[in-house]
Amino acid sequence: MPTSARSVTVGIDLIEIDRIRRSLERYPGFKDRCFTPDEQAYCDSRKNPAESYAGRFAGKEAVGKALGFGVARAFAWREIEIVGRPKPSVRLDGRVARWAKHQGAGAIDLSMTHSRELASAVAVAAEA
Repeated sequence: MPTSARSVTVGIDLIEIDRIRRSLERYPGFKDRCFTPDEQAYCDSRKNPAESYAGRFAGKEAVGKALGFGVARAFAWREIEIVGRPKPSVRLDGRVARWAKHQGAGAIDLSMTHSRELASAVAVAAEA
């Protein structure tokens, strides 16, 4: 029986939590440049905020890679918002949302995890 295959793209990212911790300490504008107010409120409410910020940072990178959009190069950090818990979901805005639509991307599934030292995320973007 014929089936129609849906195209998916995958993005993955891995980051050292200490790198994010140092950025939070050294650069006062880092939070506002990279994270929405809701993301900041969530991360700052956690026992170890740097872990949560690192997970979301990795999530944004993974989503950007899955969409073929250079998040860092385009300074579009706040246009990818990681929402929800315990299962994170993705909300797109601005240029990234327009790019995703242009690329024919539909739903984006995101998984994030961390150890004591590393945070990682995998994003899978399905064809609309």
